[in-house]
Amino acid sequence: MRELLMGNEAIALGALKAGVRCVCGYPGTPSSEVLETAAKRNPGGVYIEWSVNEKAAVETAAGAAYAGARAMVTMKQVGLNASSDPIMCLNYIGVKGGLVILCADDPGPISSQTEQDTRAFGRYARIPVLDPSTPEEAFEMTGKAFELSEKYQTPVILRPTTRVCHSCAGIEVGALQKPVGGDGFTKDAKWVIFPRLSYQNKQKLFARETELGRYFSESGLNSVSGSGSKGIITGGVTAAYVKDALEMLGNPPVRLMTVGTPYPFPDDMAQNFLSGLDSALALEELDPVCEDALIAICGRKHLPTDILGKRTGDAITAGEYSVIAAACDIAAFLKLPFEIKPQEAAAVPPRPPVLCAGCPHRASFYAVKQAMKGKKTVFSGDIGCYTLGNAAPLDMVDTCLCMGAGLTIASGLSHVESGRTHFGFIGDSTFFHSGITGVVNALYNQADAVFVILDNHTTAMTGHQPHPGIGRTMMGEISEKISIDNTLRAIGVKSLRRVDPLRLSDAVKAVKDAADEKGVRVIIFESPCIALQKPSKSARVQTEGCIGCRKCISELGCPAISVSDGKALISAGLCTGCGLCAQVCPVKAISLCGKE
Repeated sequence: MRELLMGNEAIALGALKAGVRCVCGYPGTPSSEVLETAAKRNPGGVYIEWSVNEKAAVETAAGAAYAGARAMVTMKQVGLNASSDPIMCLNYIGVKGGLVILCADDPGPISSQTEQDTRAFGRYARIPVLDPSTPEEAFEMTGKAFELSEKYQTPVILRPTTRVCHSCAGIEVGALQKPVGGDGFTKDAKWVIFPRLSYQNKQKLFARETELGRYFSESGLNSVSGSGSKGIITGGVTAAYVKDALEMLGNPPVRLMTVGTPYPFPDDMAQNFLSGLDSALALEELDPVCEDALIAICGRKHLPTDILGKRTGDAITAGEYSVIAAACDIAAFLKLPFEIKPQEAAAVPPRPPVLCAGCPHRASFYAVKQAMKGKKTVFSGDIGCYTLGNAAPLDMVDTCLCMGAGLTIASGLSHVESGRTHFGFIGDSTFFHSGITGVVNALYNQADAVFVILDNHTTAMTGHQPHPGIGRTMMGEISEKISIDNTLRAIGVKSLRRVDPLRLSDAVKAVKDAADEKGVRVIIFESPCIALQKPSKSARVQTEGCIGCRKCISELGCPAISVSDGKALISAGLCTGCGLCAQVCPVKAISLCGKE
């Protein structure tokens, strides 16, 4: 039977069909559904975990692969940064069982800090990269990635992008296989990374690059079709856009090369592709990986073909491609008439993300803002739902860099800038991911900052995955909850307050008290994410008492509150009954009542 599967679901089932025995990861859009699907469709015998961060995930999966089991790690492109230390070393050491690193890139970026291209990382790390263009290819490439990993005893990166991860296709999955491998760890000096061993293995990696390039030229993972004096090279989801664009343009005569293995690059196939071409256009997301590879081949082989693309201004240099954008670039390249422009096709108005109605983070930010009104402050933010606190009217995120940096940025500012109170914000899941180190560093180096932990009992932005503070694993097992309070006290935090941010006066007092102290002090604002509990009450405006001051709107920015006939109006369908607006209203014209 064929199943309608999202790309991420296809990857998970491809791994299960290939006999994966261990799946580890950290949630991050657009990759999260891979691990979740693997857990949901687990045929039995597969160990699955949400690791505390991507580094821990890679090292855990590596241990399974050392013992001969097939293992997969899931993450998004910025998670690759957090895991790059073990990944770079792992390729020098090698693996026994197949190890696939699923790293989902986010062109746009749609929900990320960066647009980094994992294909470039693969080349840097000398790790093979497979780049699917459709969910069907993602399913097939997952199985081939495990085979390739075991054949060459190397981790393999599978790099889908957002549109492949979240688009759907009908796929015939077949029976899922029981876990493969895991015959045990064999003691051997090769598992211990020493400088001399790394020197020897670097030579092997360099030689393997050529061997793999030749293998990929004949693997069926790349293809060349069509004919003509001009060519187009593409890969990943852009290949799907290019095929549709060519059809839109009437299928003009052109030679097309689709690259599924950007590293090592299939040089032999590419050389044949270039033979006889006047020029070739490279269309790809995001970096000019294929483009640079063709330029290098032309240089080495003294080929006369002109290579056009991002470096020549003939292709977009940032953001996602689309069928329209590809058609425009191809039409210009082939000198064909084409009237639609990308900016005309992208007429959808922007819709900036906002904190949900009733989100406790809004109350936390508002409490800090009220407590510090009129005082010199800097608010260092972090990665998560609370990043959305940057928007007006809250305007409570002055810096945002990467996971865990809210605390360390605040610490750094405090060492060089006196006369201000420095706040560092972080979420509960992010605290476990990379925040603990920042607190230790701040204590050890005597920073002067207020750390605010926004504990909403989940990993909300990526889909409400569990974390160590919840006491439940991805395998459905109950585990010991890791207490944030106890962890902080154990590492030396003396000033610690826990308060419900929806109790506004208590929250404001906690902030004021902490701000009056020196050193490292921590406030934990605890209130569950509104998606975790069904509201029993809703706020309503007593129209006759409302004076139309709009304070509830201008200070909170809650999407449930609007204005009608000069009076505040609260949508019962959006309101979660958090009660913050009722506490802010200067004339007490807002009250809570039961849901009808």
